[in-house]
Amino acid sequence: MARLKFMNTEIDNLTMQETLQAIDSIIQENRNAYVVTPNVDHIVQLETNKELQDVYANASLILTDGKPLLWIAKWYGTPIKEKISGSDLFPLLCDMAAKKGYKMYFLGAAEGVAAKAAENLAKRYKGLQVVGTYSPPYGFEKNPEEMNKIKEMIKEAKPHILIVGLGCPKQEKFMYHHCQELGVPISFGLGASFDFEAGNIKRAPKWMADHGLEWLFRITQDPKRMAKRYLVDDRKILGLAIKYKSVAGEGNMR
Repeated sequence: MARLKFMNTEIDNLTMQETLQAIDSIIQENRNAYVVTPNVDHIVQLETNKELQDVYANASLILTDGKPLLWIAKWYGTPIKEKISGSDLFPLLCDMAAKKGYKMYFLGAAEGVAAKAAENLAKRYKGLQVVGTYSPPYGFEKNPEEMNKIKEMIKEAKPHILIVGLGCPKQEKFMYHHCQELGVPISFGLGASFDFEAGNIKRAPKWMADHGLEWLFRITQDPKRMAKRYLVDDRKILGLAIKYKSVAGEGNMR
């Protein structure tokens, strides 16, 4: 697999089709793997978050989610083949699962959102088996009883694919710490994908996503939460891009 050194992490330089093939192989091998999808926000957090660095170091697939990262990679002279956004990947995973008989479990989002997403997706993909959904309460990760309950529900359901929608870095840390114990062949941290599929949040129009303007659309949908993230925190990506430009190219394909 073509893994590329990129800024403060590595990237699996794959097309969407190659990604789906790699996922299918991982499921067949029953590897207890997990997948992360770095965007600008992740790269900014990775610079100072040691635990998130450990999460990324142990991920089986690292897929680029965000046009700005593709622009930076091109500037570095190490172009990334394709943007693999979690929200684009999610329905394709459901399509593959329906066709191949893979069972899925949805963990995350607000009460009832994952269940509504499962209902909508089951209508779209005939034969899709979502064997469980659960929306954990706020602060669940600090409650041992709640954590045990979640793990037992997932283990009893025995899915092939676990989708975790808890936001970064909570979803990534959950997969990192528990994927081996859960025994799920592959897990994904897919953020707001449940809300998109449930119809709670609108996705940016394709032309905006294609031109790297999805962040602007998301601010208009949820200004209170997203304005600080995109207009304050994520501006740090500019300094990081310049910082890592000097070492770009050292981590060629391996």
